[in-house]
Amino acid sequence: MHNLQATSIRYLDGQLWVLDQHQLPHQESWLLCQSVDDMVNMIQHLQVRGAPLIGIAASLLLGHLAASQSYTLEQLREAAETLRAARPTAVNLMNNMDSMLAVLHSQGIEYLPQEAERLFNEDVALCNAIAQHGAPLLGNNSNVLTHCNTGSLATVGVGTAIGVIQAAHALGKNIHVYVDETRPLLQGGRLTTWEMKKHNIPHTLICDNMAALLMREGKIDAVLVGADRIAANGDFANKVGTYSLAVNAHYHHVPFYVVAPYTTVDTECPDGNGIPIEERAAAEVQGVSGHFGSVNWSPEETPVFNPAFDVTPANLVTGWILDTGVYTQSDVASGVLKAALQSDGKTL
Repeated sequence: MHNLQATSIRYLDGQLWVLDQHQLPHQESWLLCQSVDDMVNMIQHLQVRGAPLIGIAASLLLGHLAASQSYTLEQLREAAETLRAARPTAVNLMNNMDSMLAVLHSQGIEYLPQEAERLFNEDVALCNAIAQHGAPLLGNNSNVLTHCNTGSLATVGVGTAIGVIQAAHALGKNIHVYVDETRPLLQGGRLTTWEMKKHNIPHTLICDNMAALLMREGKIDAVLVGADRIAANGDFANKVGTYSLAVNAHYHHVPFYVVAPYTTVDTECPDGNGIPIEERAAAEVQGVSGHFGSVNWSPEETPVFNPAFDVTPANLVTGWILDTGVYTQSDVASGVLKAALQSDGKTL
């Protein structure tokens, strides 16, 4: 593979490096990834995160292993299946592994590095297309609310929802962003604020439970969120807390958009009931950890419910902003979205 560089992943001189997002925003540490076990551990510990990014990261590792010429076809197939199962909700990972496996079986080991590089470059292009479709939806002087992190830390391009915001900012629209902290792992507070600062985009950090108050006071003009899987009917899974935002936006008549590449659409999943939801460790809710160490604020025996994602029904969504265009509820209900993917050869 050629050298490839993005904000949070690098393939340089035959070595794969991952930015440890668990240490952000105060420490920018790069981790060398040399094996399937390394990558699975980094994905599961959110050192590499974001649905598009984990799919690309796993693909780059598989391409790297193939390039080493020390893995058999069967070993690479097993590696792809192990990576595919690393996180159950994010369908980009599965789609990317399926693409790699298809090339492995149809063309051979020597073509895997080329396919990994193609997927990397495709994600950059998808993010750019998403940004161009989404930016016109934001008016001048808009206050935009985001949840979790959807920028260049979650993709190898400019991002999904943050990519739209960045494009609108570049057009001189004077965008201001309200950043949900995103409990329990604070991806908004740690990561989105880090990206907003780098892009010089005005922003304000809020606790998740402050969003409804801002909507009631007329201080939110649009909500933009990412997705980890979009079902055929438009229901989608995203970081837990997204559903609450959608309900509040619907009540307060605030436009609510989900932003993602086609690789996040699962046309084989009929609706949100078919999306598997990962449940994570109790310790994430019982306290907090980061570069500063760990702090626990509840008794160790306290029972915890900690789903990583929730599902937002399609009837709460104003529009789906994809690389292929912007789709309304009627578009999705009538099959226009699925038809658009099929016409571009993007059926998943």
